[in-house]
Amino acid sequence: MTAREIIDIYISFFEKRGHKQIANSPLVPENDPTTLFTSSGMQPLVPYLLGEPHPQGTRLVDVQNCFRAVDIEEVGDNRHTTFFRMLGNWSLGDYFKSEEIPWLWEFLTVELGLPKEKLYITVFAGDRDFKQYKNGLHQILGPDVESVSIWKQLLENEGMDAKDLELGNNSFASNLGMQDARIFYYDASKNWWSRSGTPANMPIGEPGGPDTEIFYDFGTEHDKAYGENCHPNCECGKFLEIANAVFMEYRKIDDRTLEELPKKNVDFGGGLERLLATVEDQADIFKTSLYSEAIQSLENLTKTNLDYKSNPKPYRIIVDHLIASIFMVSDGIVPSNKGQGYILRRLIRRSMVQARKLGMKGDEWLSNVSPIIETRTNVDGSLKMDTAEINYIITQEVDKFRKTIDEGLKEIKKMFNRVFGGIDPDNLPKGMKISNNKYRIDGREVFNIYETYGLPIEIAQEIMTDWGVAFDEETIKEAKKAHQEISRAGAIQKFAGGLADTSELTIKGHTATHLLHQALRDIFGDKLHQSGSNITSERVRFDFNHDKMLSEGELKKIEEIVRGKIKKNLPVLFKIMPLAKAKEIGAIGIFDEKYQTQVKVYFIGDYSKELCGGPHVDFTGAIKSFRIIKQENLGKGYKRIYAKVE
Repeated sequence: MTAREIIDIYISFFEKRGHKQIANSPLVPENDPTTLFTSSGMQPLVPYLLGEPHPQGTRLVDVQNCFRAVDIEEVGDNRHTTFFRMLGNWSLGDYFKSEEIPWLWEFLTVELGLPKEKLYITVFAGDRDFKQYKNGLHQILGPDVESVSIWKQLLENEGMDAKDLELGNNSFASNLGMQDARIFYYDASKNWWSRSGTPANMPIGEPGGPDTEIFYDFGTEHDKAYGENCHPNCECGKFLEIANAVFMEYRKIDDRTLEELPKKNVDFGGGLERLLATVEDQADIFKTSLYSEAIQSLENLTKTNLDYKSNPKPYRIIVDHLIASIFMVSDGIVPSNKGQGYILRRLIRRSMVQARKLGMKGDEWLSNVSPIIETRTNVDGSLKMDTAEINYIITQEVDKFRKTIDEGLKEIKKMFNRVFGGIDPDNLPKGMKISNNKYRIDGREVFNIYETYGLPIEIAQEIMTDWGVAFDEETIKEAKKAHQEISRAGAIQKFAGGLADTSELTIKGHTATHLLHQALRDIFGDKLHQSGSNITSERVRFDFNHDKMLSEGELKKIEEIVRGKIKKNLPVLFKIMPLAKAKEIGAIGIFDEKYQTQVKVYFIGDYSKELCGGPHVDFTGAIKSFRIIKQENLGKGYKRIYAKVE
C-alpha cells in the first residue's frame, strides 16, 4: 500500500460517513503573524472550532501539509521529521466519541489492515486540581471514563483483552511497566489538548479537552537508556503514536474550573508518514517507500565510509530538510534572514553541513536527490511551483552558503590568532598541534560568529577540533538559551480567526489589505496577486508578485486610491457561494490552489471581491487613515509593502 493509496482510502472512508473534503492550506498561515508555519491540521480550522460556521458544514476531512520548526533539532532519529502530512477529520458540534473511536479503529484495522494486537490505547487520567461544572454540579475533573468505556466494549467485541492501567507520567510509567494492559491512563501532559497546553496553562475562556491516542508496537527490543520498563509513550522506538483524537468539550471559566461546551467538537490527526511506517511495519520512517530511494541516492554519492546503517543521522537530516525546503519554496517562501525565509535558509544550510560530513562539498547531493524527492513525496499534488524554479532558488542559497563557510572560517582563525598570540593554525606542523582540546575558547564568541555569519556551530566545532581546540560548552549553552528565549518570545502562538488578535486596528488592517490588493491590480493589471500578508495592530505587511520596485509616483497613486475608498465609507459584506460562482463573478483568489466547493467572498462595495475568511470592519470609513511606510525587494519577481492604518 502506497502513501497515495492511504490518502485515497482515508478520504473515501470519511466521505462515505458524510464528511466534505476541504483544501490543503498553505504552509504560511494567511493573515496570522503570531506563528510562522501551519504546524497542524487543526490550525486553519481554529475559527470554526471556536464556533464560526464552516461553509462546508459540520463534518470535514482533509490532508494538510505541516511544518514544525520546533522539531528541527530532533531530526536524526528514526521518527522525527519537520515536514509531514496530517490526515484530519472534524466534527463541529456534530458527532462525538461514540462515533469517532469506532471509526478510527475500523480505518486502522480494516481499511489499512493493521494487526489489532499491535495497537495500544492511551486516555486522559484526570486532574484532581481542577473541577468541571457539569449538569449544574461541580465535580473533580476525572478520568475520561466515557472513552475508556467505548474502547473496552469495542475491544471485547473483537475478542481482545481490554485491561486498563493508570500510568500517570513517563517517570511513573517507566517504573511500573505495562503489566499486560491494553488501555493506559496518562496525565494532562500527554492526553489533554488545548492551544495553550494543560488545563493549568489555559487562559480564561480557552476551549480544550481530553484526547485518546493510538500507538503501534513495532516489536523491537526496549532500550533501557530510556527507562527501566517500556510503555506507549516511551521514546525508545518500540512504540509509535499514529493517531490522536481530541475531544474539545470544555471551556475554562476560572483558575481551577472548566465547564462543558454547549457544542462539542472532535479534532482528529494522524501523520501520513507514520501510518505508512506501520503499514510497511518499518520502525525507521526513513526506510519507508517515501524516503528510501532518496537515502539510497545519497549513499551512492558519499565519499566517506559512513553508510546509512552505521551513521544514519546525516542522511535523515538531508532528506527531511530538503523535502521541507522544496515544499516551502513551492509555497512562495524564499531564503532570507527573517521569519519563514530564515527557517528555510537554516534548513538548506544544515543540509549542506551534513552533506560535507558525507564528503560532498559541491551540490551533487542537491541535483541528484531533489528530483527523487519531488517525484516520490508529491503524493497529493500539492507542489505548486515548477520544479526547475524550486531547484534554482535552493541552488542559489547553496552557492551563497559556500561563501558563508569561507567568511566564518576567517573569523574563527582571527579568534584563534587573538587567543594564541598570532599563530596561524594552518601553518602549525602536525606535531605542534595543540593536543587533547586542552585550550578552550569562550563559546559565546563561537555563537556570535554563528549569529553574524550564519556559520553553524557544528561546522565551527569540527574546524576547531581539527586544530586541537574546543570551545567552552557552558558559555555556548548560555548564549544558545538566551537566543532561544528571544526567538520563543517572538513565536508564541495565539489564534483568533487567523489574525494576531481581534483588536480594532488589526481588523482595520485586514480590510486595508483588500483595498491595497485591488489598488495594485488597478494600476498593474489582474496578473498581480497576493503572495503573503502579515497583519498586526502596529502595521500591515503585504507581499505580491511584481518585477520592479514601485516608483514614488506609483506608491502615491496607490495611497490615493485606498484613501478614496476609505473616504467613500463603502459597506463590507460577505456571501457564502459555490467556488464556480466566485470565479464567475471575478472574485480574487489563487485558483490553481484547491478550495472547498463552498467559499466565503468578501465584498467592499462594488470595488473589491476577494475570497477570505475574515474578520473585517463593517464600513471602510472605520479605517481613519492609510499610509504606506516603505517597500522591500523580496528577490526574483516579488515585492513587499509595509503600511499603517489608524
